[in-house]
Amino acid sequence: MQTSTAPRLWQPAHGWQPLSVDAPHGLPAGTRLLPGIANLHSHAFQRAMAGMAERRGDSDQDSFWTWRETMYRFAGRFDPDTLRAVAAQLYVEMLEAGYTSVCEFHYLHHAPDGRPYDDPAAMSRALIDAARETCIRLTLLPVLYMTGGFDGRALGERQRRFGHDIDGYLRLLETLRAEQDDTLRIGCALHSLRAVPHDAMTAVLAALPSDSRIHIHIAEQTGEVDDCVAVRGVRPVQWLLDHADVDARWTLVHATHLDDAEVAATARSGATVAICPTTEANLGDGLFRLRDYLDAGGAWGIGSDSHISVSPVEELRWLEYGQRLATRRRNIATSPQVRSVGETLLGGVLASAAASTGHTTDSVRDGRPADAFSLSVDSPVMAGADDGDSIDRWMFSGNRALVDRVWVDGQCVVEGGRHRASDDVAQRYRVAMARLLAD
Repeated sequence: MQTSTAPRLWQPAHGWQPLSVDAPHGLPAGTRLLPGIANLHSHAFQRAMAGMAERRGDSDQDSFWTWRETMYRFAGRFDPDTLRAVAAQLYVEMLEAGYTSVCEFHYLHHAPDGRPYDDPAAMSRALIDAARETCIRLTLLPVLYMTGGFDGRALGERQRRFGHDIDGYLRLLETLRAEQDDTLRIGCALHSLRAVPHDAMTAVLAALPSDSRIHIHIAEQTGEVDDCVAVRGVRPVQWLLDHADVDARWTLVHATHLDDAEVAATARSGATVAICPTTEANLGDGLFRLRDYLDAGGAWGIGSDSHISVSPVEELRWLEYGQRLATRRRNIATSPQVRSVGETLLGGVLASAAASTGHTTDSVRDGRPADAFSLSVDSPVMAGADDGDSIDRWMFSGNRALVDRVWVDGQCVVEGGRHRASDDVAQRYRVAMARLLAD
């Protein structure tokens, strides 16, 4: 296949299109650009514990629930300064990997003992500051977290810093919405059905602006499904669809354990499913029913969640590989119209980004990159690449870093694979880690 030497941008349904003018700083001949990727699910503080929950506990039944004990220990050590430093390091890593926006599912609201800070939005503002410093688009999703289980039990001691009553939560949202700008959106996160009682969910949803994005953890583990059935008499996704006006404003995070009716109904609702393959694998949660969901026409995207990996390539690759292992077949994420796995997967995450993040962005503005990233033309991985195989090569040709430059809102924030603030941010991260790990 012949390939133009002019800089070119890939877009779903349009393929590779030439840029009308050179990007700022110029682009080498043959440069290929991809639209920036939205990371639909992030807990920024968990970047600090990546790789630190990989030792077997006293039981041989390690699971999400035992991993959560390590998470609670780390969560109890954060303050606004350490959260800002860890989040900035994470956001630098995201940008260097090709993520240009992130949905931050944020529940470290108060001091470790549960008392609000003098500024109740201090922890939220730490995340906003980190995003603005690094120039990533942020959809901040303050989390409503009220109960410790489907039975309505009170929050445990280590969960107190997560908690709000309804009025306090709505005040926080109102305060933060006043800070929205072109790169910041404020949405709503319901932690989970086990953490938000039905009446509270109803009250909060009624108070939200009509364009608010709504995210929720749901059906992540089989234990959660079993508990929901035991207490509410129905599976969690079906319960949510029966009791809320779920539409394109909603993002269902994980939705790993769906039955046939839930697959079809979720796809019909217009909601996006945020799939987090590396975290779901790390926690042993299970595999999302990707092929069935694609056949139903459902919207979906990816998130790096606990950040044991910060790479859209790895999320997408393992989304496909998990299906191959389960079915013992190859090339699962394809269609009669799009036979490339890479193009199918990339098209899927791009199609859902605006609905899930609330950011409406262009990959090109006045012929120049707006939210986009370029692939290195010098990497051996891309030697001889043409328009027909470039995306598959980027996604399925190993672990070399291929992202060269990244633009957000027209600014080049990564060049030569490095974020312009990476050194300063990394130094503050080292200091924060020393504090978090101190005895």
